[in-house]
Amino acid sequence: MARILLFSDSHGVFAAMQALRARVEADAPDLVCFLGDALYHGPRNGVPLDYDTKASAEAFNAMAERIVAVRGNCDAEIDQYMLSFPMLGTYATVVADGVRLFLSHGHLWGPDEQLPPLPAGAIVATGHTHVPTVERVHDLWCFNPGSISIPKGGSGPSYALLEDRHLEIRRLADGGILRVANLA
Repeated sequence: MARILLFSDSHGVFAAMQALRARVEADAPDLVCFLGDALYHGPRNGVPLDYDTKASAEAFNAMAERIVAVRGNCDAEIDQYMLSFPMLGTYATVVADGVRLFLSHGHLWGPDEQLPPLPAGAIVATGHTHVPTVERVHDLWCFNPGSISIPKGGSGPSYALLEDRHLEIRRLADGGILRVANLA
């Protein structure tokens, strides 16, 4: 069974990337999926504390061999020059344990926008809202791991682990479980 760590919306916050790398070491995933908004904080967010795009890019690049990434609405073509893995696609698909996992930032595809044409039982993972959620929409499971750097909606920094359709949304600080869902 594949163990997949998913995270989103780092927005150039180096401390968040350091904490994420610690979670990657502790959780030992087979694959790391990044759901967009890597280096720029965006015009609707103030400049976050510990904003350091160069150091954040280095933290991403240290995990480059494990990352599958998609482009967020705050990502630009210039960001690709700093990152050692492809991240400009608006979506990616991963098949693990016989399940299709559709990855998108969420500003183009997702439960709040347009759901992609996928087979029943597929899983849609998005970021963008910075709020961790899990919901069944029609015959698809949709979830958002939240944001590791600029959480919203009263949530703290978070990420997700998915293994054999068992989803855990976890606190970034200590890996403690916030939500559990069986996506079968």
